[in-house]
Amino acid sequence: MKNYQKYTRNYFMPPESCIDWTRRDYVEKAPVWCSVDLRDGNQSLIVPMSLEEKLDFFNLLVKIGFKEIEIGFPAASETEYEFCRALIERDLIPDDVTIQVLTQSRPHIIERTFAALDGAKNAIVHLYNSTSVAQREQVFQKSKEEIIEIAVSGAKLLQEYSKRAGDPYRFEYSPESFTGTEMEFALEICNAVLDVWRPASDKKAIINLPVTVSLSMPHVYASQIEYMHKHLKYRDAVVLSQHPHNDRGCAIADTEMGMLAGAQRVEGTLFGNGERTGNVDIITLALNLYSQGVDPELNFENIPAITELYERVTRMPVYDRQPYSGALVFAAFSGSHQDAIAKGMKWREGHDCPHWTVPYLPIDPKDIGREYE
Repeated sequence: MKNYQKYTRNYFMPPESCIDWTRRDYVEKAPVWCSVDLRDGNQSLIVPMSLEEKLDFFNLLVKIGFKEIEIGFPAASETEYEFCRALIERDLIPDDVTIQVLTQSRPHIIERTFAALDGAKNAIVHLYNSTSVAQREQVFQKSKEEIIEIAVSGAKLLQEYSKRAGDPYRFEYSPESFTGTEMEFALEICNAVLDVWRPASDKKAIINLPVTVSLSMPHVYASQIEYMHKHLKYRDAVVLSQHPHNDRGCAIADTEMGMLAGAQRVEGTLFGNGERTGNVDIITLALNLYSQGVDPELNFENIPAITELYERVTRMPVYDRQPYSGALVFAAFSGSHQDAIAKGMKWREGHDCPHWTVPYLPIDPKDIGREYE
């Protein structure tokens, strides 16, 4: 293929060996889940959801069991602002659910964001600015010191506005384009933000490390996560979060290896909807855990109903071969597959089987509201 010489590796390995995660072979418990369907997912739709469609989707996410839901970028448009206000003013947010809103590190945007949150019981304000070499050089044309100042000034403003409101909010910081950032610089800017917030065990901050653009094989991202996990300040008071995209088709592997490396939280979407090739698919992640006997702490017992609402409000089809969710994933066309599955089902009838081990079927279709065909 022509022109391959114009491309090179744009990621940065940690300055030290970070391979402790390779000693673990499975994820032992569910992470904190944060759905970004109503923000990242919605902004990637050809036709964004209406207010009522967003409310329907929000109610679905609550029913599934999400306790953290990013609802939008309130300062970006009147529609986003009004959705936030509708949730608060109509008292539609359960007491055990936290809404999350996104903001750039710009004073007028931060002011508008806090206005949108007025009266919210539980909220996370998610601050971000881009830190990669490409963004620093080409978009912002600023030095590392100037990029740090953008983050720190935004962190201080979040603190000021929160104090005016009685200090009810939690904070999250994302060095956007983390995967294209030198690891030492990513650590420096995250620690600078944490030094402003000074999180405590009873009010933790979130540091979110996004695969804004996938640039490497998954083991590289895991090593990057481990480096941050080992060197972040206030570590016991920080929730380490991931937000993987799927440019290289590796979002699931990135996320699972990231959890092995110390990440405690995952931001993603149902069915993987998102910019370009999409975000990480939380359904797949959750059912991967489920298939290995780990409670995902989300309820996907009725995948057909979830699929129907999702397709209606997003106008995005669920692919027939989508893991766990697609129309054909529990259908066998090969004779040898059909034979093995039939024999496995029959074998279970005559044996006391504590675990599911039917050939070719990683989980029992009935557990998610489906049937074997």
